[in-house]
Amino acid sequence: MSDSAALPIEVVTPEAAPAASAPDGLRSDLRLIAGMIEPHSRVLDIGCGDGALLAYLAHAKGVDARGIELGQSGVNACVRHGLSVIQGDADRDLEAFPDSAFDVVVLSQTLQATRQPRHVLEELLRIGKRAIVSFPNFAFWRVRLGLLFRGRMPVTELLNNSWYDTPNIHFCTIRDFVVLCDEIGTRIERSLTLDRHGRPYALDPRGTLANLLAEQGVFVLSGRTDDR
Repeated sequence: MSDSAALPIEVVTPEAAPAASAPDGLRSDLRLIAGMIEPHSRVLDIGCGDGALLAYLAHAKGVDARGIELGQSGVNACVRHGLSVIQGDADRDLEAFPDSAFDVVVLSQTLQATRQPRHVLEELLRIGKRAIVSFPNFAFWRVRLGLLFRGRMPVTELLNNSWYDTPNIHFCTIRDFVVLCDEIGTRIERSLTLDRHGRPYALDPRGTLANLLAEQGVFVLSGRTDDR
């Protein structure tokens, strides 16, 4: 779909489960991700935080829910809620998992905080039949204007740390991510570009408008385009 075909800009209701089916307080991209996961799947959530997504998936969809979290406080919160979560680093510890160990591997708002994003993405696709990745779009128009007029690193709802204490070390745009997927030869099965309120736009992620207007992206990936 071209940018011109997407005008006027439309906010659409996705095929994913509606927000009301998820617990209060679950982040907007996590609600969408939850709606993309089939019941009773084997799911690994990398950078799972306090385990909100895993807890919902385990209780509402009966998934085999497992997680990896770098921060000790997040691991402790998950364990207190009876979740199977280990402390680990996405840059180093994914190699321990066998090929196709999970139906779905989730990496939500974490890719930009990894040291080797390309390697991490390739590992997601190795250990999962599908990977669901969400990330903030650094080309969002408010970010561009902040740099243009204030001359300072932007602080937004998603990019909410100052430059000197941010965990994000590899900022990327929706266009950057699509190019990376093309470079490693992965299939983009589905994509959502979200506005600042977490609502999906009817915009092609390969188009200019998506890169300008979307505050974050959610992508469902699988395999390699050259697989037989």
